[in-house]
Amino acid sequence: MEKIVNDTKKLNTIETLENDLKQLGLKPGMTVLVHSSLSAIGWTNGGAVAVIQALMETVTVEGTVVMPTQSGDWSDPKEWEAPAVPKEWWEPIRQTMPSYHPNITPTRGMGRIVEVFRSYPDVIRSLHPAVSFAAWGKNKQAIIENHRLDFGLGETSPLGRLYELEAQVLFIGTDYETNTCFHLGENRAVNPVIEIKGAPIEEGGQRVWKTYEEVAFEEDLFQEVGKEFEAVNSINMGEIGQAKARLFSLVKAVDFATDWFNNKRK
Repeated sequence: MEKIVNDTKKLNTIETLENDLKQLGLKPGMTVLVHSSLSAIGWTNGGAVAVIQALMETVTVEGTVVMPTQSGDWSDPKEWEAPAVPKEWWEPIRQTMPSYHPNITPTRGMGRIVEVFRSYPDVIRSLHPAVSFAAWGKNKQAIIENHRLDFGLGETSPLGRLYELEAQVLFIGTDYETNTCFHLGENRAVNPVIEIKGAPIEEGGQRVWKTYEEVAFEEDLFQEVGKEFEAVNSINMGEIGQAKARLFSLVKAVDFATDWFNNKRK
């Protein structure tokens, strides 16, 4: 924390962050999918709460703030790495892992802002055990409801609804390697590799282990896709606090990723 304070050139508050967001191009009424890094912003009075408040006050109740709230450890232990677990543990883990619950299950590797946002007043979270989303604002129900288990980042996911709503994507101190909307392009492209996943969910009031189908993700290619996307598309660039920030069309990004993966898979 001392290093963050020493490295912060100016105090960040709700008001200064809101001004930065507006200067970047975020407007009242926008629907925005946010990827964020609190540490990249610099020391902020109010921390994650201040960032969330600034986002909400900028888009207003007529807009919608959405964040991926993924919980990748609610998954089949046979897939786990860093660390992997012994094979003889796999079945006991499947049998005893608590079922996913949107109000309880923590996020994993998503950052402090996301973890605070998921339990914020008037925020709702989808029911997918591994790749859920949370949303606040006018369109939250339309985006979050009916998040199906199969192909959780595909057409019937919140990403599909965000595409229909012509949402914006906002990076705050993050880059394309974590750009979730590219997964919709992966799903739409031809000849995807399909994998079988598993997770514990509530079904009829009972905990059950459910398997489901998912496209094999290729996040290791996202930085390359993003670099090529930026070369041919208009991107709003600026800073939120000290964090490098980008604001761009989700529709254009998904369409570009779809074409990119189509060409790769030919």
